[in-house]
Amino acid sequence: MTDFTLPEGTHTVVLGLGDLNGIMRGKRIPASHWENICKSGNAYSIALFAIDMTCDVWDTPYVNFDNGYPDFHMFPDSKPVALPWEPGVAMVFGRAEGMDHKPVPIDPRLVLQRQVERANAMGLDIQVGTELEFYLLDPETKKPKDAGIGVYGLDRAAELEHVLGPIRQQINEAGIPVEQSNPEYAAGQVEVNVRYADALLSADRVVMFRSLAKQLAHAHGYLATFMAKPFFEESGNGFHTHYSIWKDGKNQFSDNGKLSEMGRHFIGGLQKRMAEAAICGSATENGYRRRQPYTFCPINTTWGLDNRTVGLRVIEGSDSATRVEKRDAGADCNPYFLLATDIAAGLDGIEQGIEPSAMTTGNGYEAEDAEPIPNNLRDAIALARGSTWLKDVMGDDMYEITVQQSERELEFFAAQVTDVEVARYLGNF
Repeated sequence: MTDFTLPEGTHTVVLGLGDLNGIMRGKRIPASHWENICKSGNAYSIALFAIDMTCDVWDTPYVNFDNGYPDFHMFPDSKPVALPWEPGVAMVFGRAEGMDHKPVPIDPRLVLQRQVERANAMGLDIQVGTELEFYLLDPETKKPKDAGIGVYGLDRAAELEHVLGPIRQQINEAGIPVEQSNPEYAAGQVEVNVRYADALLSADRVVMFRSLAKQLAHAHGYLATFMAKPFFEESGNGFHTHYSIWKDGKNQFSDNGKLSEMGRHFIGGLQKRMAEAAICGSATENGYRRRQPYTFCPINTTWGLDNRTVGLRVIEGSDSATRVEKRDAGADCNPYFLLATDIAAGLDGIEQGIEPSAMTTGNGYEAEDAEPIPNNLRDAIALARGSTWLKDVMGDDMYEITVQQSERELEFFAAQVTDVEVARYLGNF
């Protein structure tokens, strides 16, 4: 049973969880009220799970104006940890419970929890490592403070250490095991790797990491953004997930350091569903601007050994290190939806013995017979709308709200006349 005792000296508790987009939302609670919260929970509108990234709300089948946007309760679900950069403040990850004391059907975490339970019923433990790319920008100009590409550059790393160091170190102290950081393939862009863990815990950590990284960046005079493609001419922000499956303490993806039969079947299942589940990795118009050839963002379902041009990269080595890396998602996606659909597809592959396509040994972008994954939101929505599999994995209400949000994003952008259009056409026609 989790111990919810607050660290000595705590005066404020931050209690939160992930919303429809995996954005951490919650409240700050006086420590004097904490015991009551642990017993009775903290009330929030269920609209928290049915708002877009701008906090806009719309009528959905589950929560709407007719039912008055009722409450749910949030209860603590993790041990309180002190935030090193805010003396006296502790953070706790929460869980949602309806007023009927049952799970909230549109809680995104439930979608992943069902797949974790499915794996556990098969005697399997899903482990996931995560890599998140993001930009550190000037809050005023919304542009990088540095210039030029410094990928892996230790000089650039030292220049950013005054902000990236605290992000790496203090988030690690707050209980999220950061393994490493490095400058990425654009000015202002960095990557942080979080150590692998149980799938549900890994998704929780992504939600927390993004929130804490933004807070720490702000404290050091930066704007941190996980937006998939802030600058069209520069590298996009990816979210790479590293999967392995364990049983009785052994990595089932490894056969003496090589990819096992189970690993192949997991890849086969992923390949089968990557296209129709694309909105779980990129839910906005902007997310698909990242999906361009020769950008290290995959455009198809190819797979290969240690190959960064494919959608599914296999890393072989020691028994513990052998894994499958899925590379298509944007850093702004909801990690619960992404991991849940990936795991559901992979488990289908294992149960059904699905063999993957022939392995790609060269440039995955030039694989003419490879199945494409959507490169625009309209196609991604159409595939999602046609997928009974995706609806089954997500649940009827969660599926409908998720697809509706992407449809609203599509409608919003269709109703805009951009500055680029005005500059290009106004004086010429």
